[in-house]
Amino acid sequence: MSTTRHLVNRQRRLATVAAERTAAPAPVSKPVDAETVAEEPQDDAEEQKEAKKEAKKEPEKEPEKESAQEEGKASKSGRSPRLRVRLPAVLCVLTVLLGAFAAWAFTSAGSLRDDPSRRNTALTDIGRTSEVKGQITEAAGAVFSYDYASPAKADAAVKKYLTGAAVQQHTDMLAEVRAQAPKQKLVLTTTVTESGVELLDGDRARLIIFADQSNTRTGKSEETTYAAAMFAVDAVRRGGTWRISGIDTFTR
Repeated sequence: MSTTRHLVNRQRRLATVAAERTAAPAPVSKPVDAETVAEEPQDDAEEQKEAKKEAKKEPEKEPEKESAQEEGKASKSGRSPRLRVRLPAVLCVLTVLLGAFAAWAFTSAGSLRDDPSRRNTALTDIGRTSEVKGQITEAAGAVFSYDYASPAKADAAVKKYLTGAAVQQHTDMLAEVRAQAPKQKLVLTTTVTESGVELLDGDRARLIIFADQSNTRTGKSEETTYAAAMFAVDAVRRGGTWRISGIDTFTR
């Protein structure tokens, strides 16, 4: 190294000066001393320069530099290596959750479609509601009226307006009236005062009926009794006509 060379040169010069002083009887001022003294600061300056150069030549820590560069890139992109590893797992979890939600939504939609209250169009299908209400009001007044003088009229009303279980239900309900009518000359008149469509689903419906009934005996002494009635009927539409298929008097 240059620093060692300067030290060796300096030692040589000092040794030469010492030898000359020993050989000479009297000290003589030589230019060498001045040169040596002048060169010492230069040697020191050169040594400092050489030391700085050696310090600059020290190898830099490449791994630290690379890690710093990676951290800088990660900070700029907003993602870290750990985040890149976890991202697929997060996406898988989200996929499972979305699939579960889709299945739940499909099941809920199916249950809503199957719920009768969701299929009820009594308030939305005004034309069909008005149709069933008018025809069933007429049917109820006809089948629940009976005149001892014209039983065939009551039988015709049963055939026209009743179907299914309602036929036998009507027979059971008016059995006593039919039995007593010829003796007491009974006239049963039913007038529907109000009706409401509770359910309308395609060709099926359920209605609540409010009616006034009068029962008149036209024998030796005429006597009339009045009563109010409330009952429900199930109706079906066949051939464009609504017919009563079930009668519910709310009795157990």
